[in-house]
Amino acid sequence: MNSFGRLFSVQIFGESHGESVGLVVDGCPAGLQLSVADFIMDTERRKGGVQKGTTPRKEDDLPIFKSGLFNGKTTGAPITILFENNNTRSGDYEKQRAVPRPGHADFTAHIKYGGYEDFRGGGHFSGRLTVCLVAAGVIAKKLLAIQNIQATAMVSSIGGEKDLEKGLQKAIDAKDSVGGIVECRVTNLPIGLGEHFFDSVESLISHAAFAIPAVRGIEFGTGFMAANMFGVDHNDAIEQASGITSTNHAGGVVGGITNGNELIFRIAIKPTSSTPKEQSSWNWNTNQIENFSIKGRHDLCIALRVPVVLEAIAAIVVTDLMLLEQKIARILS
Repeated sequence: MNSFGRLFSVQIFGESHGESVGLVVDGCPAGLQLSVADFIMDTERRKGGVQKGTTPRKEDDLPIFKSGLFNGKTTGAPITILFENNNTRSGDYEKQRAVPRPGHADFTAHIKYGGYEDFRGGGHFSGRLTVCLVAAGVIAKKLLAIQNIQATAMVSSIGGEKDLEKGLQKAIDAKDSVGGIVECRVTNLPIGLGEHFFDSVESLISHAAFAIPAVRGIEFGTGFMAANMFGVDHNDAIEQASGITSTNHAGGVVGGITNGNELIFRIAIKPTSSTPKEQSSWNWNTNQIENFSIKGRHDLCIALRVPVVLEAIAAIVVTDLMLLEQKIARILS
């Protein structure tokens, strides 16, 4: 439900307009140096209002440590971190309570939880909770840095345009939101991470990636383009004992197991559901279809804020796999 991972376990909690959102990281080895300063760069990258096309809502997003740290180092016990919500405007959502937003979880949450859900800002379904994923990613990245493993992500297209400004302008001109593609690469992975079938690297990353609320698809290496290729063209010829291949159509994973090449995958991010353009939806109070326009502070293109979240997802998965292979705990000890 709200947790992921076996040895490096991450649980997230909270609502968009509640007092705070937070996370518990269990399984982090003892002795890792950790401070507020470690989180600033990545939480700043995730924030809205930092770049064109993102929501003007801004939160300080300074981590508040509640457990798992002593004298600036992890203790081996669960790490609990809170992020306060101070810049909320819940009235924006009260007005549209009876009209579920198309493309958002308003309707499904209302039915599943019988009207008891916190609907303000999307509640527990909000992208606000991705700050928790980012925070877990900060810890995971520090552990992976011990082995010089690094995850980096970037927006590769917006609205089908490689020119990101052009893609954004299309949405601005249409007075609507727009989606995008985000690519992530993980370097210096050892050979042998992952298992065949259900715990393949692709399976685990896909599972975690869909925790990002706006994700609609994922592909590894050449992805869906592989369906248009011949086998001899798609196969990656092995060139040396380290597993390095002449091409990387597989995206660094064969048989669900890392093969020593760069791990490459991409996710498709849908347009933000909350758009100022007029839409129609069913009103559950009047039992009528009505037209409405969503007011409030929303992202024009949520994909712009996803790269750091996707890096965190990759780092969380890889860290769990590295701990399972006992490639991190040994170093810290």
